[in-house]
Amino acid sequence: MADNPSNQKIIISPYFGYLVQSIKSIKQKIKPDEASRINVSQTVSFFALLYEKIRNAIEYREDHLIRRAAIERILKRRLMINPDGEYEGENLIRELLWARYFNHDELGYEDSLLVQKIIDNFIYLRKEILIGLSGKEKLACEEFLLHIITAEIEEKLSPVKSQKMAYFSYYLFQILCQKITIENLKPEVRDLCLLAAIERVFRRSDKAYQRYHLFINFYKNIGDFDKDELKKFGQKLNKIVDKINQILNNQYVNKISRYLKKQLPPFLILFSLVDEKMNEIETLLENKEKLEEEVEFLCRKKYQGIHSRLINLAIRSFIYIFLTKMVFALILELPLSQYLYGEVNVTSILINTVFPPILMLLILLFFKLPGQKNTQKIYERIIDIISKDSDYSKKTFIIKSKVKAKKPVLFFGFTIFYSLTFLITLDLINEILTILNFNLISKIIFVFFVSLVTFFSYRIKQVVNEYKLEEKESIFAPVIDFFFMPILSLGNFLSREVARLNFFIFIFDFIIESPFKLIFEVIEEWIAFVRKKKEEII
Repeated sequence: MADNPSNQKIIISPYFGYLVQSIKSIKQKIKPDEASRINVSQTVSFFALLYEKIRNAIEYREDHLIRRAAIERILKRRLMINPDGEYEGENLIRELLWARYFNHDELGYEDSLLVQKIIDNFIYLRKEILIGLSGKEKLACEEFLLHIITAEIEEKLSPVKSQKMAYFSYYLFQILCQKITIENLKPEVRDLCLLAAIERVFRRSDKAYQRYHLFINFYKNIGDFDKDELKKFGQKLNKIVDKINQILNNQYVNKISRYLKKQLPPFLILFSLVDEKMNEIETLLENKEKLEEEVEFLCRKKYQGIHSRLINLAIRSFIYIFLTKMVFALILELPLSQYLYGEVNVTSILINTVFPPILMLLILLFFKLPGQKNTQKIYERIIDIISKDSDYSKKTFIIKSKVKAKKPVLFFGFTIFYSLTFLITLDLINEILTILNFNLISKIIFVFFVSLVTFFSYRIKQVVNEYKLEEKESIFAPVIDFFFMPILSLGNFLSREVARLNFFIFIFDFIIESPFKLIFEVIEEWIAFVRKKKEEII
């Protein structure tokens, strides 16, 4: 990296100064003392952790979303057994401690009371929304409420992390709302679209968290409502659900999201710097050379971390595909081939089993990590972002309210040509598989696997691009896109649609989990009983 002779102190903007002070003001969650701590058996914890690892492998989620999803799954199961929700706050915490979603000394009975209040308010609201709503509306409102309260529970139990992310998100909003202009759109609507885009791109939130973080911009947390407030809130819940959904589905959210992805890398490094060097941040800002060294070190660290994340994501993606899709398809391939064709092509089964992981490995080998030039650009952009006199916020991004009219002839021609790419690619695959003596069933399964692997590889690639300010396309990109776009589009469709028919999730959630966790509870009670008897003897 080029030397920077200037050692002058950076005059930071008020926004960044507020961010630093806000992060410093966050207080650590006080751990419960021994008397109020909720203790669980380490024996039970071992088997519960093993179960959760297996269960999470069959449902592809990013790491930071797994805990909330687990809270939702546990709560739904427990409320099916105990609709009134009595004592379920403590039971929920016990299950989270079993699976080690929290450390054994982190949660106590005060946390269980807090969670119980949220659950009680949820049950009250659920009873309220049963009145006067159609079946479809009732299900939509109930799903919305479940998303809201599970996200609230997760953040209440880990307040430090959630507060940091909230401050980082707000800082990002403050900086970017000055840069984005949408023609003929009110600033308040633009701001909501920007918040939704920040949820999607920066926080990488799922639907539940997107809803929750938008919701708390307008209302209090569900656990903070009293009974009168809950009654009034329940009467307008249907409209609230529609309002939140309209924001998330606004056409401008996608456009802002694409812009935000290109702006995000320096913010990610900046936030990591603030988080890791909070006690030294003022010293770092005293001269640009020292800041440059820290940014360079942090970038190298992040780039190296991408490699291990790629391997982890690739393994998880393949396990997900194998368990939820591949096994089911291979089970079908054997009997259908035997029934329809009177024989089983061992070669096709072998190829369908081995080729997908090889393809994913080959795709991953072509991923290129960011380099020194990217690091230099990130450092320069960080200086622009945090400096008081920078013109970064003055460089606006204008989104036109009316899309330029497409030329009908060209648009029709491009649509036909794009459709032909599907036919050409699939026909080419068909010809190759015919040479290998694949029957129709084996061909369908091959395309099924390859499209899913291609789609998941594309998703994994986004990890590589996370810290890239600019991505240069290869000269072969148009040719590659011509053949891979049809497969990628098909993989996207299959991932969304077939995921709804995840056979293994049904087995785990409705057949295995309930008796499995009931056995854990009995063992937990027995261990507690024996421990009490031992104490009485002593």
